Amino acid sequence: MREIQAAQITATIRDLCIKANKVLPEALESCIRCGADKEQSEAGKAVFTDLCANLDAARETGLPICQDTGMAVIFMQIGQEVHITGGDLREAVNQGVAAGYLEGYLRCSVVSDPLERINTNNNTPAVLHLDIVPGETVKIDVCPKGFGSENMSALKMFTPAASKADIVGFVRDIAAKAGSNPCPPMVIGVGIGGDFEQCAYLAKKALCRDVSMRNPKPLYAELESEMLESVNRLGIGPQGFGGTVTALAVNIEQAPTHIAGLPISVNIGCHVTRHASAIL
Repeated sequence: MREIQAAQITATIRDLCIKANKVLPEALESCIRCGADKEQSEAGKAVFTDLCANLDAARETGLPICQDTGMAVIFMQIGQEVHITGGDLREAVNQGVAAGYLEGYLRCSVVSDPLERINTNNNTPAVLHLDIVPGETVKIDVCPKGFGSENMSALKMFTPAASKADIVGFVRDIAAKAGSNPCPPMVIGVGIGGDFEQCAYLAKKALCRDVSMRNPKPLYAELESEMLESVNRLGIGPQGFGGTVTALAVNIEQAPTHIAGLPISVNIGCHVTRHASAIL
């Protein structure tokens, strides 16, 4: 049995909150920088130039990539041979988020109640997903999620009679409805299967996968490509100014489901779909 101090988790999450908001994953930054070559409209090319300049400015100044530094979504894979000592896990996570957002001078956007709308002033509590896995390590993924894109997400409970065209069309229609609101070019996470709540979880988890990695199952890898092509035919373009690059990637995660159901969820990410990881 390996012991990991709660304070170590707090310190790690603090650092990841700051890193995720200031440094894009390498593959996603590469997609953005290559976007101008793929984009066919002059307006779209000009927007890509501005997006790249913003990435450079964030790196040079140490400022966040986007002013909406998001709600902290934390995925933790905890080895079953790990014993967390020295404090409560959830409290340790929230202390790390608070430290990251306050010490990193990141915008605090969380309210304590959805209707009373009182800001907690430290961006807590985080949305925390825990998974127990074999081993004696803890993997932490910090994924700040802005709500310009989050608000454009959707879920539909299809029946098994739905065709592949129906599924692709649903994803395309959600992207079309989103338009310029999620600051395209988008990254689109798609969840297929599970039940109502697991399907939404899968879509959020899909956004955390490196955009250079396709689904390992050919059926879903092909579906990712079809969805990306369909969305890019919409003509929304970067930042909604029109063009051929409306989305940078579509990532699908799937899970077993009931014989009577086919849940499909779409979680939209903006062009700075941020995440940072560490293993303790």
